[in-house]
Amino acid sequence: MSDQDLSPLPGRTVLVTGATTGIGLETARQLAARGATVLLHGRTAEEARAAADRLIATASIDAARLHPVAADFTHLDEVESLANQVVAQHPHLDVLVNNAGIAAPERHTVTTDGNEIAFQVNFLAHYLLTRLLEPALTSDPGGRVVNVSSSLHRTANIQWNDPQRARRYSRLAAYAQSQLALTVFAADPRVTAVSVHPGVCDTALMPLYAHEGITPAESATHVARLCDPAVEIVNGAYHDRAERVAPAPVATEDRTIKRLNRLADLLVGRTA
Repeated sequence: MSDQDLSPLPGRTVLVTGATTGIGLETARQLAARGATVLLHGRTAEEARAAADRLIATASIDAARLHPVAADFTHLDEVESLANQVVAQHPHLDVLVNNAGIAAPERHTVTTDGNEIAFQVNFLAHYLLTRLLEPALTSDPGGRVVNVSSSLHRTANIQWNDPQRARRYSRLAAYAQSQLALTVFAADPRVTAVSVHPGVCDTALMPLYAHEGITPAESATHVARLCDPAVEIVNGAYHDRAERVAPAPVATEDRTIKRLNRLADLLVGRTA
């Protein structure tokens, strides 16, 4: 699917996390080029502003369509501040693209919030952000969440008794666990959401998959497609690039969904 296959999106407001490089930056470009207002998230305000300037300079994106926002997902208080800012400035949000992600490091690493870093950045921060943005996403019918997940979720299991992987750490298992959690979260009924594996892409995460990948622009078309209101989505569905396929069986189990929500609420310091 190319940029030309997307319908015009004037009046739509979309928040893309991890939008300073790779798939996130390309998703922001494609959506803004179609007329959407894009909240372009970066780890720092400087990185977000630089990404917006890059799109303005190299892709002829109208500066009025880009709104840089910042939060370091290794600090949950910054995620909360970001959500508060978005709700205050954009009380109606059409789409949240949960794209920000990191490869789990070689050594077991814990954030200041006490969580394994990949589990927090890839899942818990997005869980908290989605929860806090729920009023904006549901202010009118049609709000949706697109989780940029991974086919590696199929190899994963959630270590319920040790979600921080403190006792036995593997970077691949930690990353896969975060992707399974993100995929399970899409089946939560409170906000309509889907997950998408956008293909093995030539980004910083590629070494987890293979030695070669498709371009971020090609991967981003699959994400941008699911942001289009003309594309019907089913809550909890999983897409492998342009095709809807079944996720790992555990990803749609009601018991797992509820158990994950309870765990996530505990780890981000919220009540259900």
